[in-house]
Order: sequence, then structure tokens, then C-alpha cells
Amino acid sequence: MSFRFQRRITLAPGIRLNLSKRGLGLSVGPRGASLSMGPSGVHGHAGIPGTGLAYRQKLNTKARPASARSGTVSGRSRPAAALEALLAQGESLSVRLKIDAEGGIHYIHGDNTPMSDDEARVLRRHARESLREQLERHCERLNADLDRLGQLHEETPHPRKNGYTTQEFTQAPPPHPQQQQPDWWHFLWPPAKRHLEEENRRSLAAFNEAYRGWESRKSEHDAMEFTRHQRESEEVWHDLDAMEQTLRERLEEIDWPRETVIDFDLGSDISTIAVDIDLPGEEEMPDRYWTMPAKQVKLTLRELSDTRQRKLYRDHVHGIAFRVLGAIFARLPAVQEARVSGYRQVNDPATGGERDQYLYSVKVTREQWGKIHFDQLDQVDPVAAMEAFTLRRHMTKTGIFRDIEPFKLV
Repeated sequence: MSFRFQRRITLAPGIRLNLSKRGLGLSVGPRGASLSMGPSGVHGHAGIPGTGLAYRQKLNTKARPASARSGTVSGRSRPAAALEALLAQGESLSVRLKIDAEGGIHYIHGDNTPMSDDEARVLRRHARESLREQLERHCERLNADLDRLGQLHEETPHPRKNGYTTQEFTQAPPPHPQQQQPDWWHFLWPPAKRHLEEENRRSLAAFNEAYRGWESRKSEHDAMEFTRHQRESEEVWHDLDAMEQTLRERLEEIDWPRETVIDFDLGSDISTIAVDIDLPGEEEMPDRYWTMPAKQVKLTLRELSDTRQRKLYRDHVHGIAFRVLGAIFARLPAVQEARVSGYRQVNDPATGGERDQYLYSVKVTREQWGKIHFDQLDQVDPVAAMEAFTLRRHMTKTGIFRDIEPFKLV
């Protein structure tokens, strides 16, 4: 049974990884990638949605000679020979790509009609190497997201980095408008001169209003940053509310792979904190990874071995505890001991419902935490790191967890 907590944080995911067993689906088109063909050859345009990354790259240096008659081909279906003719004449062709859950690529015309297999082969002849290069990069990104699940601890801050660095206001002020100067003829035609003066007054009034808004936003930002700096440098040493808000903000700054619920409570002397973490179940973890077959323009899913799946799960759930401990000792300088427990929901055969199963409960002092080499976290095993502290955990060598009783706040 868990003890009663006073505060709860629900952390939204940062890097979004699809954990569905049906696989990772990527739609490359309006929000992903496209191909265009013209006089200078074939070009690719692509971006990974949500990352801000994009590229435009020439895919070939010369169009292949047409094997069919010349002339623009219209209509919703373009046979492969006509496609070659379009390339030879320097015509432009809009193409979208879609990648299905199994890694297969589907080619679609700009009017949303699917390409024939023959047409797709023409595209691959002109763009094969570049398509493979970009797909390989995307394959690496997909697998990097999977690997990151077991590497959460590597981004943990040093406990001495507990001060808050004030963030500057980055929004630029609005530019001052250029006042229009009257020409000689404005003095001969007073209505035109009055109209010009009125335009200048309106532009100046709009600027003054925009500048006042900018000043207001900057003042609000600076005031919030000053308040946070004061809270994290002074109030966090003795004020429970300041400690709660500081921990919440630090945890929300972390890129969590999934929504994570954390309950916590501080001891009466604020030197001890207890934390409960709602962990994912093993069935929520990915069970496949992506590969790029040699000489083919596609991605293929491969199943993770049982050993790798269990290692990934062990590293992930222990890495979550490691990150939470890092946030506590870096942002709450008054805390000298943290007790972090992780649980998951499992089926209860006695009732047919669900119950909380605690996988681990660890007790860590600030002195113990300071012995970790935070400049070499890529060499740290999060599972072994937890074993160096006072740990309650019943885990077999094959990674199977049994119930344990968590540490409680005295």
C-alpha cells in the first residue's frame, strides 16, 4: 500500500515515441517530404514534423532520356513512359511519399492518386541514392528514440548546479516606422499633404501601441524571472511551497518519453522527501526496431530479442528514478535524503482488477548522490547505480520483478 501524498505532478511527454506494437508509422508528404522534377533534375524536400528539421537536396544531375514520345501528359494517371518524357522535357511533377507501418514506401501524385509500380520504378531510378540516404537518417532517428528510453539518466544535472540562470527576454522590439516625407507637390495640393501627415500619424500610433505591448511583455517576463531566481536561490531553502513549485518546474523541463505521474511529500523538517512514480508496463515498451535493407528503398521492422527488451525496460524504469533524484538534489538544496519508489499497474488474480505493484524503492542521501561522476554518465548503468544505495527490489537475473514494500516517510 502506498502512503498518502500531499502533491502530484503529471508530466506531459517531450519526445513522442509511438509505443504501439503495430509499429511506427511515418507520413511523409504535406508535413514530411516531397519530390519535384524539373529542368535541373530531381529535388527532394523534406522535414520531420515537430522537429523544425528540413532539407532540400538535388537527387540527380541529369534527367534520363525519354523512351516515349514527347509532349505534356495530362490526366490523373501518368504511365511510366510519359513520366520519362516529362523529365526529358523539363516538366515539373509533384510527388508525395507515405511510409506504412512495415516500412514500405508508397508514391502518390500531387492530386492524391497513387502511382503505378512502373511509375514508382522511374522515380527510384532517378532518386534511389538520395532516398536511401534520407531514409537511413530517419531510421537512425527512430532507433535513437528507442535507445533513449534506456538512456534517460545521461542528461541528469550535477547536484551542485542548483542555481537558476535568469533567462533573457528574446523577443525583439517592433521596428520604428519610416516617416514619409512630403514632395514639393504636396505643398501645392493641401489635401494630399494632409493625407500623408495622417498616414504618418497612424503608423506612429500603431508603433507606439506595439511598443507599449512589447514593454509590457518584457516587464512581465523580467518580473517572473526575478521571482523565480529569488525563489530558487533563497526561498527554496525553507519554504515548502517554493520547494514544490521549483521541483515541479524542473521535472516539467525534462523531455519525458511518455506521460508520467509523480506523487511526492516532504517531511516535517523538509530535509527528507518521498516520491512515488507511476511506471509504464512492459507491454507499453517498443518490441521492434528499424533497419535499412541493402540496396532497397524501404525500412524494415525487426523484433527485439527478449533479452534486449527486458534490458531496455530495466534501464528505462531505473533511469526514471535516476532523473527524478537528479532533479531533487539539484533543485532542492535543503533535502538531504530522498526516497524514490516506482510502481506499475498489474492484474490482480484475486480480484480480477488492477493493483499497484512496486518494482523498487531506493533511499539516497545527498552525500551518496554526490559520489556519482556526472561528467561520465554515459558510463553509468542506472540499474547498478540504484544498487549502490539502500535499495528494496526483488528482480531476477532475467529481469522479472516481484512485489516489494516501499520505504515510507517517517
